[in-house]
Amino acid sequence: MIMRKNLFVVALAAGILTFSSCASKKDLENCRNENNQLTNDYQNAKETIAANNARIKSLEDQLAQAKESAAALQGSLDRSLNNANSNNINISKLVDQINESNQYIRHLVEVKSKSDSLNLVLTNNLTRSLSKDELKEVDVQVLKGVVYISLADNMLYQTGSYEVNSRAEQTLSKIAKIISDYKDYDVLVEGNTDDVPINTSNAKMKNIRNNWDLSCLRAASVVQYLQDHFGVNPKRLTAGGRGEYNPIATNDTELGKQRNRRTQIIITPKLDQFMDLIGKAPETKQAK
Repeated sequence: MIMRKNLFVVALAAGILTFSSCASKKDLENCRNENNQLTNDYQNAKETIAANNARIKSLEDQLAQAKESAAALQGSLDRSLNNANSNNINISKLVDQINESNQYIRHLVEVKSKSDSLNLVLTNNLTRSLSKDELKEVDVQVLKGVVYISLADNMLYQTGSYEVNSRAEQTLSKIAKIISDYKDYDVLVEGNTDDVPINTSNAKMKNIRNNWDLSCLRAASVVQYLQDHFGVNPKRLTAGGRGEYNPIATNDTELGKQRNRRTQIIITPKLDQFMDLIGKAPETKQAK
């Protein structure tokens, strides 16, 4: 009887150790996946912050130059006032120049403020209806009034193909809504790949010569999908491919290749529409 109890205890302990080991492996794998996702999100955030900082730096440089010009003109005016009896400087003209310089400074400050506000409005409009899971695979940036939406290829296309999959419908429907809100904008759909040559043994790829072909066909599939399923005016749409030649990350790692395999939807206002946007962002039904 005692021996049976001992055997039972030993078997129970072995089972607990086996279960604990499996649980630990699963937790470790979950941690690795979460770490990879956080690393990807962190890299995207760094790139967005870098682009925004570059824009701010450019405006700050222009503002500093304008202030220096105003200070120089003010100094010239002071010298002219001190030596008014010994020269023929046109004081009235110099004052006008100072006023123009001050007006330009105010204009730069106003443009920067409106540009930041416009970018925020467009970004909010684009991301307001995307779920947290979709935002992991959809990168949205607004730079100088141009909207860049980058979508991972695994959420758009069937494996080893350029055909749009059923999973993409929900996300593309939301992007089509934004495109419809800004109905006067031009839309460029741009395909991108990593540097791995295509597998021509795949039946779906046998008539595709290289990554140029694949990137163009994938962009054309998205354009066709937006037109056929959501009624986007085809006159506004352009499909293009950049193959492997527009990477945003190194192709030396699997994560880098994954980031390079993407389709960008670029929504660009014409110059006159961009100037209108500076004054007022268009309303949307959802905003109402």
